[in-house]
Amino acid sequence: MLSKHNCVVWFCTGLFILLTLPVIGQIKIIFDTDFGGDADDLGALAMLNHFQNKDEIELLAVMCWSTEKYAVSAIDAVNTFYGNPDIPIGRRAEEVQVTEWNHTKVLADNLPHDTSYEKALETTVLYRKLLTVAEDQSITLVTVGPLLNIKRLIDSRADTHSSLNGLELIEAKVKEFVIMGGQFPSGERREWNFDGNMPGVTQYVLGKLNEMPITFLGYEIGLDIKTGEVFNDLPKDTPLYLGFHHFSKYAPWLNHQFEGKIYDNSTYDQTAVLYAVRGGIGTYWHRGRNGICLPDPEGRNTWEVSDTSEHTYLVLDWSKAQMEEEIEKFMLGKF
Repeated sequence: MLSKHNCVVWFCTGLFILLTLPVIGQIKIIFDTDFGGDADDLGALAMLNHFQNKDEIELLAVMCWSTEKYAVSAIDAVNTFYGNPDIPIGRRAEEVQVTEWNHTKVLADNLPHDTSYEKALETTVLYRKLLTVAEDQSITLVTVGPLLNIKRLIDSRADTHSSLNGLELIEAKVKEFVIMGGQFPSGERREWNFDGNMPGVTQYVLGKLNEMPITFLGYEIGLDIKTGEVFNDLPKDTPLYLGFHHFSKYAPWLNHQFEGKIYDNSTYDQTAVLYAVRGGIGTYWHRGRNGICLPDPEGRNTWEVSDTSEHTYLVLDWSKAQMEEEIEKFMLGKF
């Protein structure tokens, strides 16, 4: 299967020559995820694989924020299941740990894969390699977890890959930064992706990228969009069934009500992927503009008026029921 290119066949002197040409308009995405805790990361990764297989995107890499032992293997298992085993995966270089209720091990134990945490490149190295060879203003960077990987990239220095430092590489190569996190226009609660038990990281990143076009999808968008029960009808050896079933059984905020089936769950990260690939301004949602997102060190944020900022946040226009059906369609690849 040619998932990234269109095919052209030439007939010359009795020989057929198969050429592969880049798909015009294909969106190039790097996906940065805290995979393994909430099942929405799994749903978002399934969507990206379907978009990849339908030539809508080129998924350049998946960067893993989590240091859970099986997270990288689980990501590779999902990509392999959908026919994309060669997508690079980056790891956060810290001591690994095991989180029993995460759905990573059940995916790694039940699905083929050949990449582990130990084999994966460190995220900063992989970011620098990919950004260096990318065309200017060609990358859509999608983050659906805390931003430590981005902070480390920003702080990286020139190396054998590029004479640019990390901030310069981002500014040169990334055309849009899509962030699932925070609450908009302002949030008084400590939102996980803006907090991550890493005080000041979001504040640092957004302070450095103050001229970057950034689109925010706050947690309020995905909170009431509930998906997952539909996966009860899937074969039990598929990633969405395995992951969501384990999540429903063991997640601390769901396990008290488990009765053997998958529950619906909030759909945060899938909204970021949907926007990054399909846009949907004027249909799914509209933009909140004329301001800048200012996070505090603990994961709260305010929206201040600004005529120069390129920050925008999305406001949902479709009904909850419409979005649930739409996102389930994309997670299942039925489009």
